[in-house]
Amino acid sequence: MALYTISDLHLGFNVEKPMDIFGDKWKNHSRKIKENWLSKITEEDTVLIAGDISWSLKEQDSKYDLDWINELPGKKIISKGNHDYWWGSISKLNSMYENTKFLQNNFYVYEDYAICGTRGWICPGGDKYSTKDQKIYSREQLRLRLSLDAAKKNGFEKIIVMLHYPPTNENFEESEFTKIIKEHKVDKVIYGHLHGPVLLGKLLNGYFDEIEYILTSADYLDFNPKRII
Repeated sequence: MALYTISDLHLGFNVEKPMDIFGDKWKNHSRKIKENWLSKITEEDTVLIAGDISWSLKEQDSKYDLDWINELPGKKIISKGNHDYWWGSISKLNSMYENTKFLQNNFYVYEDYAICGTRGWICPGGDKYSTKDQKIYSREQLRLRLSLDAAKKNGFEKIIVMLHYPPTNENFEESEFTKIIKEHKVDKVIYGHLHGPVLLGKLLNGYFDEIEYILTSADYLDFNPKRII
């Protein structure tokens, strides 16, 4: 059994959204993901997918993309991204598949780890943050706490957090997310959302304050799921 991660699959089997408009690297990206996945991941493994799953706007349309993911080997745990407009009732989502589960205000178990998380949001002090973001920023903090507190209440000491957004701004300043992560003594944080030229600069990727931060955007990983345990 191994634990892998990848995010930002940006699938669009039922919509017209070619990803190669963002660069040649994205050409046939779903095929690359599938080939790499099949080369290493078995039915006994688990894969964490931190958001931006499908370009579909409606729940019924996203099923093409979710079925594609579910048919790949292994257990899948999915959290929400900023483009996942199809995301509906969490109870309905979690009734769809046996081996694909969705994370929202809850947690899942991988061996002796609790898998917690939420979408996250733009952090204060960032270039794009404005007062209109405060409400969502506060709500996402609450959702992260709900997930982490549930895991702690069930006795878990080893924790992995899934976020879609980076947990800090471009200047790597402390945020309410990083405070919550440190408060709960999280072991690892995976996140995505970042693409393009930003990936060539300084990134939150590695150990900070004894917590491992792992960037999992599909294009950053060359569409190859990364083993983290």
